[in-house]
Amino acid sequence: MKNLPWIFGFLFVGFWSCDPKDDPMPDRTDLEVKTAIFESMNEWYFWNEELPATVDYSQFSTNEELLDAIAFKPLDRFSYLTTQEAFNNSFVGKNAGHGFGYAFSADEKMFLSFVFEESPAGKDGWKRGWEITQINGKTIPEYKLSNGGYDFKLGTSDPGITNTFTFRLPDGTTTTRTNIKAEYQSNSVLEKKVFDLDGKKVGYWAYQSFKATAGLSPTQSTEVKTSMEFFQTAGIQELIVDLRYNGGGSVAVAEQILNNLIQTANSGKLMYTNKYNSLKSNLASNRSFAKTGTISLDRIIFITSRGSASASELVINVLDSYLDVVLIGDNTYGKPVGSFPLSPYNTVLKNNNVELVPITFAIANADGKADYFEGFPADFSVGDSPQYPWGDERDLRVAAALNFIQNGNVSGRMLNTYYKPKWEMIDDFKGLKQEFPAY
Repeated sequence: MKNLPWIFGFLFVGFWSCDPKDDPMPDRTDLEVKTAIFESMNEWYFWNEELPATVDYSQFSTNEELLDAIAFKPLDRFSYLTTQEAFNNSFVGKNAGHGFGYAFSADEKMFLSFVFEESPAGKDGWKRGWEITQINGKTIPEYKLSNGGYDFKLGTSDPGITNTFTFRLPDGTTTTRTNIKAEYQSNSVLEKKVFDLDGKKVGYWAYQSFKATAGLSPTQSTEVKTSMEFFQTAGIQELIVDLRYNGGGSVAVAEQILNNLIQTANSGKLMYTNKYNSLKSNLASNRSFAKTGTISLDRIIFITSRGSASASELVINVLDSYLDVVLIGDNTYGKPVGSFPLSPYNTVLKNNNVELVPITFAIANADGKADYFEGFPADFSVGDSPQYPWGDERDLRVAAALNFIQNGNVSGRMLNTYYKPKWEMIDDFKGLKQEFPAY
């Protein structure tokens, strides 16, 4: 049996060759490919006993229609198809597009929520906190859909496509930028800093994606390594991990983070347990901690939102068995299951550039907790503040985390800022790209 390439849920956004809301799809949709999809699902799908006994392939014009029809609803919101190239690129953050995300404030103003440093937007100097007032000459409300979402008609993510954006900057001035999509390398760490809070050193880490660094074996992230060394050298006594727009990624990188954050006394103890379908029960395994570094914390504060999913929830769930875990912001997405690609196990899929990535396993923490399809509830619900830079103390969720560290609670004034966003980026994407929604 080949080593399984653990992925917790949707993977990293690869090169986009279609509308940003959809994955690149393989061309072959003939009977042979559809049969291979159904046979692979019968063998590997976590809910394989819920699959239909037979399928009339003639009823489905595309592979995607077939997969959607046989997926176990409502629990399976996650299985998808893509190409092998897009899947492989995703692991190391090879992207294409403008390279930004956005979020809405309580009064429904739209702001840049993050910008990848090496993307076209990043190289043009775009920053979190800039308000987007127009896209291609139209105001934001003009793009609103009847379901409360938005379709900004930015086109495919292919290099060379151009869009024009008007921003209102924090100083009140405006600027209009024409930006050309291109291929770029995305970064995972958006900010790392240390607050001095009444003599206590508090680390702040804005982490956007569980991406590995290309060429490293075993699978690791140099960004994670550098960040942990930074906090270790600073001698932090508390840590705030900002996962509010982190849709997930590589389990191997999640393990790297967990091994840095677990206490030395718990090294060697159970990290998590994998569970598979009845046909693959022999693959069930336990994973144990192997402490890295000297960071030693009794609790960790996570800033979360509905955009916090998959590997983000894995880290929260695993640490909850060993540390005091506090969630500030909003409830997480709810994805306690994971996937790995099936083309290595099916010749037809492999030879036809079809990457089938269905749910194949579930993960339980040391306490056996593995069922959180509704997400983890926030301990303190606080509104988002996309108008402020990462780690800014005016950011309501950052301020609430600092308030909690100082007082053991969050003030009623901050709790009164909570609002449920009418629309979030993670809900506007499917498949491979829902893991890391970006434009």
